[in-house]
Amino acid sequence: MTAFTVITGASGAIGSAIALKLAKEGRPLFLHYHRSEDDVLRLQEKCACYDVPVFVVRADLSKKGGAQELYEQLHSPVDTLIYNCGVQQYRLFQDIQEEKLYEMAHLHLLNAMLLSQKLLPAMVSKKHGNIVVISSIWGERGAAMEVVYSALKGGVNTFVRALAKETAPSGIRVNGVAPGAMDTPMLHAFTDEEKQMLLEEIPSGRLGKAAEAADAVAFLTSEQASYINGHVLDINGGW
Repeated sequence: MTAFTVITGASGAIGSAIALKLAKEGRPLFLHYHRSEDDVLRLQEKCACYDVPVFVVRADLSKKGGAQELYEQLHSPVDTLIYNCGVQQYRLFQDIQEEKLYEMAHLHLLNAMLLSQKLLPAMVSKKHGNIVVISSIWGERGAAMEVVYSALKGGVNTFVRALAKETAPSGIRVNGVAPGAMDTPMLHAFTDEEKQMLLEEIPSGRLGKAAEAADAVAFLTSEQASYINGHVLDINGGW
């Protein structure tokens, strides 16, 4: 039976771009969403145009038990996980409520680990599998006003590097993609002045595109990247 790729947060800009890229390559997909049902159903239709099986699954990955909720809906074998979930809280660290901190921890890191843990036994059995986690430039450098986000993405990066060492003997590769400033709705909270200041800091002089992140994910999950393992690929225009 053909193995599927799970893409979490598929209804977002980067998730959608990844889904369309992989569907075009002929990969069967499970598209995960939480709230944006209309968006993910439209995406499902677009992906299905490439004549591949595409199923939609819903789960709240910001809560304890979210990974189990998603896993129980996967009715076909999975050999690739693209964990692409995250929201930013642009505010002072001391203003982050405890409940929100736990939600972010589950969304960015804990459910990434738990979902990987649930999918790994089948991958180990087949001696083949790929896990790619979408991280962030702030996971490596940290950012004021995004302390929790930065800390959790830093945890994601270490998870990628550590798990890769553990699973490499079983033929499983674990990598990450760390976008910089991308032209996605995540920047909608920024004013025009703030965006301009941001652009002035980026050596390439522009924002990244969701399709560029998708290209990186497609590469990392392809045979062309068969010897790349435990790597977090920066996509940041030299920032």
